[in-house]
Amino acid sequence: MLVGLVVLWPGGAPAHERTGVGFDRQTQQATVTKVESVSCASVNASGGTPTGDTSTAEGSSAQQQAGGTCKRATIRVDTGSDKGRTFTEIVQPDQSRQLEQGEKVVVAYEPSAPKDLQYSVTDVNRRIPMTVLALIFAVAVVVVGRLRGVMALVALAISFMVLNFFVLPAILQGSNPLVVAVVGSSAIMLIALYLCHGLSARTSVAVLGTLISLLLIGILGSLFIDWAALTGNTDDNTGLIHGLYPSIDMSGLLLAGIIIGSLGVLDDVTVTQTSAVWELHEANPAMGWRGLYRAGIRIGRDHIASVVNTLVLAYAGAALPLLLLFSIAQSSVGSVANSELVAEEIVRTLVGSIGLVASVPVTTALAALVVSADRPGPTKAPGTAPEPVAAASAGAAPAATAQARGGRGRRRKR
Repeated sequence: MLVGLVVLWPGGAPAHERTGVGFDRQTQQATVTKVESVSCASVNASGGTPTGDTSTAEGSSAQQQAGGTCKRATIRVDTGSDKGRTFTEIVQPDQSRQLEQGEKVVVAYEPSAPKDLQYSVTDVNRRIPMTVLALIFAVAVVVVGRLRGVMALVALAISFMVLNFFVLPAILQGSNPLVVAVVGSSAIMLIALYLCHGLSARTSVAVLGTLISLLLIGILGSLFIDWAALTGNTDDNTGLIHGLYPSIDMSGLLLAGIIIGSLGVLDDVTVTQTSAVWELHEANPAMGWRGLYRAGIRIGRDHIASVVNTLVLAYAGAALPLLLLFSIAQSSVGSVANSELVAEEIVRTLVGSIGLVASVPVTTALAALVVSADRPGPTKAPGTAPEPVAAASAGAAPAATAQARGGRGRRRKR
């Protein structure tokens, strides 16, 4: 991992000229200073009334624009070289986002456009609610987790730093996304697990189980992404990335996303399984590794059922709008699954789930082998000469008492 970090460490993302498309636009912070109602017909740029079939979405929108009431918002730019500059924007009545006076917004800047059209509202400024939510999350973690919670937050911050300063710039510089993801995931895993759970044999077993599972996910992901001919270039964002950086392997980027996305759940499974085996050993130190493995795998089966269901539902929730579109189009299950957009999610889900399922027996076996080596103190073998007995009976009793108190074995109940 250290060698990979040194070899692949980037010097920063390569510079490029902004395209003004999507996330590649220049943006500034702004405030809506005034909102007034106006007739949509009076602000129609074409000067005429748009017409159309009202049974269609375009026709319905045209009808609302012709006879409805629009909003004329005055927006003040708060950051950048044009700080204090104002511009107006017309908000149609059928727009999903309606501007309100005093609202903080994000505006896009296009220097090559005419002066009156250089700025336009693109989004709402959500910094305050996002910051408050993050603070509530941090307080909840610290109150419940105490020191472990603090360490978890520190590990989370370090994970974001690894992603921001290593993984993303290294991929943008043209390094193999799979190699970068493996090295970055290993760094995140080692830092997070040892920081949160301490430097111990128990944590090291969880690390080994996670590494083996990640290796399996990488192999399966590479095989089935190749076999299913998944390009990884399926939406506007990936298309923009490919246009800006043609050297990036998009299918490799898809595989890197599968590995990084599976890491968080893998950590949970391996740590839980390792802790379960350790607690079983504490309850019965004489139990051998086979007994520990059988007991641990029974716990793992329940974990597998819940975790796999969680992973599938998480991906389904993320792709819910896409699934709704297929439902509206009344597409068959086969055609939906065959489309590259859905096939990517299926491969992502199934490959990650296979890695999760495999992590349970692998981690349980490793934990059982390691912890079963911790046996009670050795007993004296048959035929071994007894220790010398003191000649004076007065000295024998204190010696026996001292041996009972200081010995490694447990006292027997009489």
